Amino acid sequence: MKPEEKQQSPLADRVRPQNLEEFVGQEHLVGEGKPLRVAIEKDQLFSLIFWGPPGCGKTTLARIIANETGAHFVGLSAVSAGKADVTKVVKEAKERLKLYQKRTILFLDEIHRFNKAQQDALLPSVEDGTIILIGATTENPSFEVIGPLLSRCRVYTLERLTPKEIKTIVERVLTDVEITDEALEFLVQAANGDARVALNTLEIAARHVSPIDTETVKNILQSKLLYDRVGEEHYNTISAFIKSMRGSDPDAALYYLARMLEAGEDPLFIARRMVIFASEDIGNADPKALPLAVSVFEACERIGLPECQINLAHGVTYLASAPKSNASYSALLKAQKDVKETLNEPIPLHIRNAPTPLMKELCYGKNYQYPHNFEGHFVKEEYLPKKLSGHRYYFPTEQGFEEKVKERLDNLRKFAGSLKTKEDKCPKGL
Repeated sequence: MKPEEKQQSPLADRVRPQNLEEFVGQEHLVGEGKPLRVAIEKDQLFSLIFWGPPGCGKTTLARIIANETGAHFVGLSAVSAGKADVTKVVKEAKERLKLYQKRTILFLDEIHRFNKAQQDALLPSVEDGTIILIGATTENPSFEVIGPLLSRCRVYTLERLTPKEIKTIVERVLTDVEITDEALEFLVQAANGDARVALNTLEIAARHVSPIDTETVKNILQSKLLYDRVGEEHYNTISAFIKSMRGSDPDAALYYLARMLEAGEDPLFIARRMVIFASEDIGNADPKALPLAVSVFEACERIGLPECQINLAHGVTYLASAPKSNASYSALLKAQKDVKETLNEPIPLHIRNAPTPLMKELCYGKNYQYPHNFEGHFVKEEYLPKKLSGHRYYFPTEQGFEEKVKERLDNLRKFAGSLKTKEDKCPKGL
């Protein structure tokens, strides 16, 4: 980069560290004696993928690797680059290696944006060492990078920078910028582990006021919540939301609800997951949970934001505080397992419908005992296929209302055990 270009580039780019000593964060990777640092110091280059949140140092670390090992650095963004750009880099890398014995590092930012065909095009050059590929992604590479390419790269997970690390980075550039202590503390917290956000916010604020105050930082940052409605953070947040309700922690559940709403999540998506949760994780422990969750969904559908967030909060606190049981869902999974393993077991004749004379002759519906004709509206009967006789799937817990369900079923089974088994009067072989 030419001096005049560097001066015009964002602050985050101008103050980018040039070596490992200047680099802040990711001690688990580049701290003294750590594997990646050792590989860099020994000049043992290999293709790799950096997976981590925005502004944690992926691009910077890739450039430092090139600097420390004397490799030629080429940076591309998968957002704008295509197969032709890769082909050009590979061609030049071959010539550079042949004429000057100089290796080429191809840094591909947002590698998850490349489709399968584009990723396939990288394989031969990575395989034969023509290029050293360093991919960077904010998405889980297990889902976003094709298997053959993933198997040829080592994946390193970068962590979000801590407020202390963000503060260290920011303080390095405060020689010509004044900022109040309160504003600095707010900035390092609000940056959410993203050094680029912190530095660029600082740069913009310095153009407007000196010393920089908290209100100015707030106005510039506005809402910088880390959340992508189609990315991994979306699934991480909804997972934390569900697990908080399952763990009966209404406070944590409300926090993740607020976080999703602040990020612009569709309230119907949240409400839909609550309806599922009501049956999957509460079930008969509180039969009112499902109708309440459905009511919340309908309220969100009819009212919309911002008012429906009140309905969501109502539902979330109820579901999180309710007694929990997954017995119904577990029972379904056990039954599905038997269905797959036994396939089409014959349904007992006595509980089959008999709409035609022939079916009646074949004993369809014969000797069926109508429970409402018996005391307690119950009679001993076999409803499962013969091969599965006696199989039990539903084991009610002693949580909430389900304790009463368990007591009733236990009593019915005990009562059934004292009754005689009905004789089968159907002809043999039917």
